[in-house]
Amino acid sequence: MGRQRKRKGDPVHGWLAIDKPIDITSTKVVGILKRLYNAQKAGHGGTLDPLADGILPIAFGEATKTAQWAMDCDKEYVFTVEWGTSTASQDKEGDVIATSDVRPTRAEIEAVLPQFIGDIAQIPPKYSAIKIQGERAYDLARDGEQFEIPAREVTVYEAEIADIPDSDHVTLRVVSGKGFYVRAMARDLAQALGAEGHVSQLRRTRVGALDEAMAVTLSDLEALAGNMSALTKHLQPLETVLDDIPVIDIENTDAAALKQGREIVLLPHQVDKWREGRASEAHDRLALTVSADQAIALGEVRAGRFQPKKVFQL
Repeated sequence: MGRQRKRKGDPVHGWLAIDKPIDITSTKVVGILKRLYNAQKAGHGGTLDPLADGILPIAFGEATKTAQWAMDCDKEYVFTVEWGTSTASQDKEGDVIATSDVRPTRAEIEAVLPQFIGDIAQIPPKYSAIKIQGERAYDLARDGEQFEIPAREVTVYEAEIADIPDSDHVTLRVVSGKGFYVRAMARDLAQALGAEGHVSQLRRTRVGALDEAMAVTLSDLEALAGNMSALTKHLQPLETVLDDIPVIDIENTDAAALKQGREIVLLPHQVDKWREGRASEAHDRLALTVSADQAIALGEVRAGRFQPKKVFQL
């Protein structure tokens, strides 16, 4: 047997809260950062459109095992709706499909905003990555295909007017759960107001615990090229996106067992602490084991035992 080929790059682990500029794809940002950190493995925790800026979570190494939690956690957006024209893509890049002289007032907008808070049914935009019979919706839309996307339930926790710079624009701040589309809300808000409108500016200000306070720009990181100690200081621990999952502190011997994929027996006080830490029944049996302030494994608590599902080799 030939020797196993060594993976290129260094074993870099953790999250970066990148303040993504406009006019660049999320995939391209991942490529730039993977090279900059010379990382063996990198990915993102939820796409941000090229026309949008703001928080793009980047996962390195073992943090990629937690990417799903970044995609599923709540997010905050600040976006501007421009009244007067609706476009095919619901943003400023698409072709204009309808025009109107209606300019909703603050009072009119505030009157309908409650319809968009809570668990609501939302039809994703046709220019989205949703798959329809194996094809991406945006590919079908660009090809002029006729198709429908079924509504899905999304959760909006907060929605408020942030600013009304002039009669042609309103800026909104929204906190939502997973699967929410800003462009779909702009479309539906305009419809509820008997107006036409599209998203002219979009910024994501938070993804779970990754916010603007810990964000760093691509240009700032590129200025540190070759200085790994300075670059590493911007990394957040992989458990940053797991902030609503109960933590169980364990001993080194149990950590060693988990790293071999074996389950461990929990002491009664560990089970009690886990029960107290559960934010909701939604996570049910999920827990994160930690030893000496280092994440060891994500898994489930069952009958006084912890069964590892994702083990972190840090």
